[in-house]
Amino acid sequence: MTPMAPLTDDRLSSERGILALVAADAWMMAALTAVAGLGLPDAWIGAGFLRGAVWDRLHGTAARTPLDDIDVIYFDPETLDPAAEAALERRLDDLLPGLPWSVKNQARMHLRNGDAPYGSSADALAHWLETPTAVALRLNDGGGPELLAPLGTEDLLGLVVRPTPHARTHKHRLAAYRARLESKDWPAKWPKLKVDWG
Repeated sequence: MTPMAPLTDDRLSSERGILALVAADAWMMAALTAVAGLGLPDAWIGAGFLRGAVWDRLHGTAARTPLDDIDVIYFDPETLDPAAEAALERRLDDLLPGLPWSVKNQARMHLRNGDAPYGSSADALAHWLETPTAVALRLNDGGGPELLAPLGTEDLLGLVVRPTPHARTHKHRLAAYRARLESKDWPAKWPKLKVDWG
């Protein structure tokens, strides 16, 4: 992974600071540009793409923590075939080769999660497991980064990991949240994290 760009405001204490971090990062902007070029409806890059960058900055890490995947989400109830997602991953790999692209249409992901159908990408994000992961980015019409955070950015910026309200109130999702915490072991990478096991 490439090093992160320097940021003049090291406090990173607001959504404005998050957007400044992203705008100054050529690698993140290239990924966002590639996704925008696909022209997908309600398309964003979510999860660790932003979460990891913020946590790296708040830990004073000079190098980018490697990502397991780059989670591209979109919402298209008209095309639910997973083969379409695989084709989009190949297109992204043509544009930016060697990156761990993962593309998922959120219009069908409720089936995997045992939820009622989602109504949008923002609705899907609000049903993800932990609050600091329920964030996403895309390019706005002016070519700058735009943030989607249906549950806010307080936990992300505060280095707090806790279950989303949906995960906390649904037993099967809370079990999945706890299993995910165990498998990810984020405090080993980012020791300042405060983890709520729910």
